[in-house]
Amino acid sequence: QLVESGGGLVQAGDSLRLSCAASGRTLSTYSMGWFRQAPEKARMFVAAISRSDNSTYYTNSVKGRFTISRDNAKNSVYLQMNNLKPEDTAVYYCARARLFYNLVYRLNDYDYWGQGTLVTVSS
Repeated sequence: QLVESGGGLVQAGDSLRLSCAASGRTLSTYSMGWFRQAPEKARMFVAAISRSDNSTYYTNSVKGRFTISRDNAKNSVYLQMNNLKPEDTAVYYCARARLFYNLVYRLNDYDYWGQGTLVTVSS
């Protein structure tokens, strides 16, 4: 089970740090990702982190503002979000990539998902 936390209501320019904790399953051998879904829109890729060397991959709209990281000792993944914009408003989901998949961005490349945490950015 993946459980996200850290969402909330912030103003444009503020920062938030999302956390994703796993229970019952180790994340260390899997690539992990963050996705988001704005109201009435499809779920979209945000960021991914490698299962091995902590390489990262971001969608263009968050490059330079968001940072994905992981702490295998805590079985957790994080998304640091800086300089938030109103268009970042969405429910954010963490997900575990399928075994042997690495730094992937398609929904079907992930097989376990959290329940999501809402991030609202006011202008």
